[in-house]
Amino acid sequence: MSSLVTTLTETLRYRGAIGQWSWVLHRLTGLGVVFFLILHVVDTSWSVFYPALYEEAIAIYQTPLFTIGEFFLVAAVVYHAYNGLRISVMDYKPEWWRHQEKAAYIVLGLTALTLIPTFVLMFAHVLDYHAEDPSMINQIDALVKQLPFVIGIAAAIVAAVLFSGITGLFVRDGDKTGGRNMASKSERFWWSYMRISGLLIVPLVFGHLAMMHIIQGVFEITAANHTVVGTSIVNETGTAVEFVQARWSLLGWKIYDIGLLALVTVHGFNGLRYVLTDYTMENGIARRASVYVAVIGAVVLLVMGSAALLGSIDQEAIVRACEARQELGLDISAESTCLDLIGEPVEEANLLNP
Repeated sequence: MSSLVTTLTETLRYRGAIGQWSWVLHRLTGLGVVFFLILHVVDTSWSVFYPALYEEAIAIYQTPLFTIGEFFLVAAVVYHAYNGLRISVMDYKPEWWRHQEKAAYIVLGLTALTLIPTFVLMFAHVLDYHAEDPSMINQIDALVKQLPFVIGIAAAIVAAVLFSGITGLFVRDGDKTGGRNMASKSERFWWSYMRISGLLIVPLVFGHLAMMHIIQGVFEITAANHTVVGTSIVNETGTAVEFVQARWSLLGWKIYDIGLLALVTVHGFNGLRYVLTDYTMENGIARRASVYVAVIGAVVLLVMGSAALLGSIDQEAIVRACEARQELGLDISAESTCLDLIGEPVEEANLLNP
């Protein structure tokens, strides 16, 4: 904890050292992306296992508060990607570190050049969506519904601390040279993995951002009779569940998403491990708990995401998605085949904004 306080106070006292700020921004953006990754993988898995919950999750993402969060997310991903490339290049050519200040400014410039047109296109989607005065879930309800994620994360932390305390009764830190050598080899592997996986992740993530946030956008996910991005399939019901079904009906997109899931999850949670262990080196229980938290998080997301990708979405799931939209009081287009599946939509629902 003292090292964390030192990091915060010394960072705020720094003047004119862009290298320090790049380091801070890289960690903050990384943590933000990992948090969203947890939400995204869990929510998307619901399209297979709990269609009604997935429909509700997308409706929450379409509210103004989460729309603002989407802009911050994209900014975090873009900066983290460019700065990660800078770190990888500098590590490959250590003699170039004398140019790190110039490189850091280049990263900021590239980030700005990427985000300006990106935000313009994203904002156009926002304006088009709200110009139709859509029905939306209440903002307070949208926030309250995130509590299960917070509780889940807290439970993982508690479990990690308890397990760390138990293992601490049988394992003594730093008393075996062989263990240190194994740890050293392990860390060299993860050092290499972070750089190699980072290079592979950038085109995959940028492609995903382009399709899901720029070309089509989160609002078009529930657009009836709209062609699903990256396919020639039409989302006839205008449900988020049918959108996912259309994409995953193509083997190429399943393989794409499997690769993205594996690389980003392991990369993200190993980065989380780096951050947590940096501030828990003085406490054996806390340090081990930090590792366990990262492992638990990665395993849960990999299992849940893989199960969803290997599963299937049937017609009954789409019917339940239509019913969920009706129960939530969300707009159902007159052209949507949801009307044929469940009948006329209700006019009011308690979850709507007044």
